[in-house]
Amino acid sequence: MDRTVSYADFAALIDEWVARLGEHGIGQGAVCAVIGDYSPQTCALFFALMRTRSVAVPFTRVIEQERNGLMQIAGVRWVIDVDERDAFSIVELEQPSEPNAIVEKLSARGRPGLIVFTSGSTGKPKGILHDCERVMQKFATERPGWRTVLFLMMDHFGGFNTYLSAFAYGGVAVCVPDRSAEAVCRAIQQSRADLLPTTPTFLNLLIASGSYKDFDLSSVKLITYGTEVMPEATLQRIRSVFPRARLKQTYGLSELGVLRSKSKDDDSVWVRIGGDGFEVKIIDQILWVRSESSMIGYLNAPDPFDGEGWMCTGDHVEVRGDFVRILGRKSEFINVGGQKVFPSEVESILLEADNVHEATAYAAPHPIFGQVVHCRVSLAEPEDPAELTKRLRRFCVERMAKFKIPMRFNIVEQSEQRSDRFKKVRRLDP
Repeated sequence: MDRTVSYADFAALIDEWVARLGEHGIGQGAVCAVIGDYSPQTCALFFALMRTRSVAVPFTRVIEQERNGLMQIAGVRWVIDVDERDAFSIVELEQPSEPNAIVEKLSARGRPGLIVFTSGSTGKPKGILHDCERVMQKFATERPGWRTVLFLMMDHFGGFNTYLSAFAYGGVAVCVPDRSAEAVCRAIQQSRADLLPTTPTFLNLLIASGSYKDFDLSSVKLITYGTEVMPEATLQRIRSVFPRARLKQTYGLSELGVLRSKSKDDDSVWVRIGGDGFEVKIIDQILWVRSESSMIGYLNAPDPFDGEGWMCTGDHVEVRGDFVRILGRKSEFINVGGQKVFPSEVESILLEADNVHEATAYAAPHPIFGQVVHCRVSLAEPEDPAELTKRLRRFCVERMAKFKIPMRFNIVEQSEQRSDRFKKVRRLDP
């Protein structure tokens, strides 16, 4: 969408939405699904829903098959659909599901809410309820504004956090028509965006696509990355693509919010996390966090916090002074005959090999060792599978312990290695 909306026009859009919501009877406590992607209309709509003390439940179109079930969990009554042309419709459901008890409790206090869902990769998605006023307290301290690409999706807490920060400091929110490497590069060039919040998987895709060579990306001053472990090889490559930009690792969970963070160096995967409103501690190499902006609770699962408000993140970390290095989720460990393998360390080494654009290590069952390492790889140029396996195994022998070396390499397209949220998918072989 090649147009610019001024703050005056944006404020008018919000006022129009407030009036429109009132005409439909949408006000305090109303649970509204918002379907679409970031655009002038959806950005204004979210502020209008907060002003009317409603509860927003954002959905992207990629989860259409799951959407009805998730709306039942959230207790959605109204559905607002905003298409790619920014045209919209408002529909009240004829048979809405029963309101959720903790949503009603929040609404009775006159607080605006946000409901997002976990990915459900290890089971049924969990609905997460946030108090929007509590979330926005993080942005009370005045900071410089950025021209921010709204890359992270709006139905993910990280995406909503980016959305709030773009407007909190009088910055510019840059909406993208899609999240292909070409579309993002074009948006950066046209808007002169200086902040790109994204994922390591997308940065790897950007490098592999070569799209960065076709556009002027010199305006980018800061790239923030999170949601998954960053391979050191990708970090080094992206530094060469954006030599003028700072690189900053972020950390957050939908249940806790996005913590303040500071990377040790641009080329370092070590990061200091915490800051105002957050406390961290390490128990048995697992990260725990306590947050002032944590969720109100799950809609359909037990409370994950202990009696003192701490939550176990499940992330295994190394500690070096005030800095930590995140190695990956405990649930992703590959247990090879009692030896622990972190997929990220295998992937980072393989990304240094010739002709490898992407690598995803994962556990595969084995009759003797219980589990062994398998790996999917995406290549820059076609290569004979048998020769590739020999070459990569020789490459690994010189760089990692024997039990960490993948027993099998499967060649796949790069798109098969990522989810719609541009995170790695570690599913088993079919």
